[in-house]
Amino acid sequence: MTVIVRDFRPGDAAAVVRVRRATIPYSVTTEESLHFTVRSANPAAKYRMLVAEDGGEVIGMSHVGLAYDSAEPGQSRVNPHVHPDHTGRGVGSAILRAAEEHLAAEGATTAFGWVNDEPASLAFAARRGYSPLRTARFQRLDLAGATLPGPLRLPTGCAVASAADFTDDPRALFEADAEATADEPGDVNTNLDDYEDWLNNVWHHPCLDRRLSTLVVADGRIAAFALVHTDGATTYLSAMTGTLREHRGRGLAKAAKADSLRRARAAGYTDAFTNNDAHNEPMLAVNRWFGYQVSASEVRHVRELT
Repeated sequence: MTVIVRDFRPGDAAAVVRVRRATIPYSVTTEESLHFTVRSANPAAKYRMLVAEDGGEVIGMSHVGLAYDSAEPGQSRVNPHVHPDHTGRGVGSAILRAAEEHLAAEGATTAFGWVNDEPASLAFAARRGYSPLRTARFQRLDLAGATLPGPLRLPTGCAVASAADFTDDPRALFEADAEATADEPGDVNTNLDDYEDWLNNVWHHPCLDRRLSTLVVADGRIAAFALVHTDGATTYLSAMTGTLREHRGRGLAKAAKADSLRRARAAGYTDAFTNNDAHNEPMLAVNRWFGYQVSASEVRHVRELT
């Protein structure tokens, strides 16, 4: 076996989708989204999509880049994935080595990555000097067979809208997303303070389904939202759900999600996935209420690059 680690090429898209769907089936990856990610990456991220090739076949990949949207310099992200048919052969090590070399050369001092919460993956991370930090839960809802609630009662002055209603001017959604993201649990604090970058990477993302992304508007202003990614076929993924601080505790995020899930099922989607920090009990409780069940876990790991 001769593994070559190189940069993603347009012709790799279908193979990379296969790798990601085999390793993280609870995510949404399309060929269009891969091309978009490479094309739209902020230059400050020093982003690369690395692929591992053996005999002309792409068998592994990783997103690699600096956390340019964090207030703390030197932080970076790397998440290698190897097709299950090719694990245990040094492919992950080759990807990780190339990724760390690139990040260190670009000034990164710390690398963060998500690791599947199962013995082989955790052992792989430990052998390469990565230490566990926290856990995230992926949850699945059988959208085709689930009993979904009807429209939830909203407080006076609140109404439901969709992200598509803000197509002409989505700045209000950007501001709501920035506030909610700032309060998300995490190891790398994210500052959404660049509207043009948000437009480029969030609003124009090809998997963002604006029709199924629901907003709750209170007295003309966004109070809560549920942004959604879909694969255009069967899979629905909660990309970000949040409530502005002054409106928390009123059930608005639950109402937004309920509306979105109902419309997703009507549109033919059969599998709904979401991901929450293991300590984010409010959102975990909301998802249990809908009937989501834990389908997988990941553990955040960190390594100092020296």
